[in-house]
Amino acid sequence: MPTVHLAYGRHGLRLTLPDNGVTVIEPRYVPGLPDEAAAIQEALRAPIGSPPLADLVRPADTVAVVFSDITRPMPNDRVLPVLLEELARAGVPDDHIVLINALATHRPQTEAELRRMLGDGIVDRYRILQHNAWDESELVPVATNRAGRTVRVNQAYMEASVRILTGFIEPHFFAGFSGGPKAVLPGIADMDAILDNHGPAMIAHPQATWAVTEGNPIWEEARDVARATTPTFILNVALNRDRRVTAVFAGEMEAAHQVGVAFVREHAMQPVPGLFDIVITSNSGYPLDLNLYQAVKGMSAAAQIVRPGGDIIVVAECWDGIPDHGEYKRLLWEAASPEDLLARILAPGFRCQDSWEAQIQAQIQRRARVHVYADGLTDEDLRRAHVLPCRSVEETVAHLRREKPGATIAVLPDGPQTVPYVAPVAEGHFTAETQSAQR
Repeated sequence: MPTVHLAYGRHGLRLTLPDNGVTVIEPRYVPGLPDEAAAIQEALRAPIGSPPLADLVRPADTVAVVFSDITRPMPNDRVLPVLLEELARAGVPDDHIVLINALATHRPQTEAELRRMLGDGIVDRYRILQHNAWDESELVPVATNRAGRTVRVNQAYMEASVRILTGFIEPHFFAGFSGGPKAVLPGIADMDAILDNHGPAMIAHPQATWAVTEGNPIWEEARDVARATTPTFILNVALNRDRRVTAVFAGEMEAAHQVGVAFVREHAMQPVPGLFDIVITSNSGYPLDLNLYQAVKGMSAAAQIVRPGGDIIVVAECWDGIPDHGEYKRLLWEAASPEDLLARILAPGFRCQDSWEAQIQAQIQRRARVHVYADGLTDEDLRRAHVLPCRSVEETVAHLRREKPGATIAVLPDGPQTVPYVAPVAEGHFTAETQSAQR
């Protein structure tokens, strides 16, 4: 019987699956760069669509560097030291630099978490701010969004004379791709702007899906707001399943991000010949599978290729629970069913933090049953979240195959790092059949 290793927590999960009818779908493997620091330094000195970073700063400048929070596998501890050294080389004093944690609506990190994310040297040496989307005293207006509302972003970022966005580029289930402008919206934007950008109508838009940027209202609004903040420079990376940097994209925000998206699209997009009865997926392991909220991304990746009426099995450690912070848990707990949950969210005037994750989960559950394997959640937790508890993936698969003899199985070992689609299809677009998976 074939053995498959799924990304799960820090150490992975090994499955033994049936001999027949199993298709494993992975992103095209790209080895890590032999010298990450040298590659990052080269990108800073020979950027895309921009002069070298050192030519854009002066010793008198103040610099804001936006970095990804703990819910992202961005190797901040390996990327930021190279960036900060380049700023020091240009003569910028340490006390002219502020590092801003792009939390969006996520919880602040503890000091221990920041030290793991950034390294002791950075935490001890630089000023670090954790963005607060609710604190009006820390926000300033920068643009008007599609809803006609004023968008506000982090004041410390806007007050800096040099603004640098960092992050990593991966497929995203409703913004198309991460990285680039997402460091601003939602990363350091105000709560109302995030609610508008992730609102029910935006999430339900047919182009708000994997690997689509142009024509995707969520991504386009993020781009427009980020433009309005006039970022000086971006530093984005691509990663492989080992969390090694495979490519570096630095320079002017739109030009560098576009090159990065093309690189990631080429390796992440994987064609399949048809839909499957059962799709097993991870949520890309630690730190991406920290809670059920984040695990909706894995569900969504699987939903692209599951047959209507089929089954999705998600493995996500969920050491952070449902979680208890935010509104996602309350939305799930208060709804009687996925259908009731979706009806509440789509009701006129509804507006709530984290509704986007709940909405996508409910949309997926219109198409397929969802089973969740999670050491960090009890069976009761999972049932109240309207998913089916799974304590053994092999036993669940055996049970489903008794229900559906000859059922076909797809496995996404790296979860949402892979964007599966039914071929033939134009690059960057899904067929109507797979597009409907999220609607």
